Amino acid sequence: MKILYPVVFFAALGGILSGFDTGVISGAVLYINDEWNLNEYQTGVLIASALTGAIFGAFLNGKLADILGRKKLFFITALIFFTGSILCAVSSDITKLILSRIVVGFAIGIITFLSPLYLSEISPKKIRGALVSAFQLAITLGILFSYISNAFFTLFYENWRIMLLMGIIPAFILMTGVFFIPDTPRFYILKGENKKAEETILRLGMDSEDIFDEISPVKKEIKFGKCMVLPLVIGIGCMFIQQWTGINTIIYYAPVILQNAGFDTNSSAISAAVGIGILNFLSTFIAIFTSDKIGRKPLLYIGLSGMGLCLLFLGIIFKYSYIFGVNSRYFALFACALYITFFAMSLGPVMILLVSEIFPLKIRSVMMSISMMFNFIFNFAVSLLFLPMIKFFGGCKTFTIFAIISFLGIIFVWKLIPETKGKSLEIIEKNWIENV
Repeated sequence: MKILYPVVFFAALGGILSGFDTGVISGAVLYINDEWNLNEYQTGVLIASALTGAIFGAFLNGKLADILGRKKLFFITALIFFTGSILCAVSSDITKLILSRIVVGFAIGIITFLSPLYLSEISPKKIRGALVSAFQLAITLGILFSYISNAFFTLFYENWRIMLLMGIIPAFILMTGVFFIPDTPRFYILKGENKKAEETILRLGMDSEDIFDEISPVKKEIKFGKCMVLPLVIGIGCMFIQQWTGINTIIYYAPVILQNAGFDTNSSAISAAVGIGILNFLSTFIAIFTSDKIGRKPLLYIGLSGMGLCLLFLGIIFKYSYIFGVNSRYFALFACALYITFFAMSLGPVMILLVSEIFPLKIRSVMMSISMMFNFIFNFAVSLLFLPMIKFFGGCKTFTIFAIISFLGIIFVWKLIPETKGKSLEIIEKNWIENV
């Protein structure tokens, strides 16, 4: 029985964990603030606390993935997330909640690296873009689930503890699903277990001869030096652009932004955010259906251009809200929704896809780990600084800064990022080595 697509489904479930945690705090923090009367700094620390754990998770996971294997690490990560969600729900003060969020973040740091790595290593080159993008689709589904969950509990219970506890659902599903997936053929070959690799390839329904032609260079001893500097620069640069174009300020602070724009109650702001979550989910399908047809770079050009314009428009809304009047809320909602659409069809899935493609197998897990660690460092910085930036610079200047980074990102993509559409991971590796 060919099990490629069921395996992809379960592996992508890791994205639901990451997405849920990203989205759930945006609604829960409104009620946490009401209960504990947090100041802006405490709110920023609470939201960024999970990212602190994620940095450490991302730092360690490269070695863990090579030592334990991809499959075992999936189970351990889901278990940590399950435990962390319970600890969050029973926290008796802000300090305990922050520490519990760090535990959850540790799992997020691992899974955000592990799922794309796994998916890239089991995917045929012709549909690798679509299959790895399934992870980003799962992230958007997790965010949407968290928004809907927040909206439901806002209407009936207004209890942030139940909101955070809901994270045990995707964690349990992933823990169960891990028992039905194999480790990756490339991991087995890396460990010298070629027979297991061939058996797994056959189970996945892939062409054994073609796959072994592609991965045969793994058996050769290749010295990596200067040829890996540029891929690492690209990996870190992709993560910087993905985060400092402001995506998680919209995801984490969507209800806060919408409140400032005129949605004056918790329930109305959270309900409006659900619409953004739906768009985020649906727009990801654009990348899934097009990344293997038109390529990675064209999607990035479109996405960065659209995001930059939306951010400029959002800045204008904040600056001239007295002119827009009551309509400011609807213009802000439109700008956020369109921004999310452009992100979900481009930077969201494509940057993660590129990072899973550009590194050679022998150092892929370590280099991806470093790139994802920087992803969370940048995420931490922008999340912690967003509210102080709004207070100090104002909404107009803050969103203009993000817009400028979006436009500079176009130059980065044009000058440095290679097109990986339709190329095997080993051909991409060979190109780096031969072009030094």
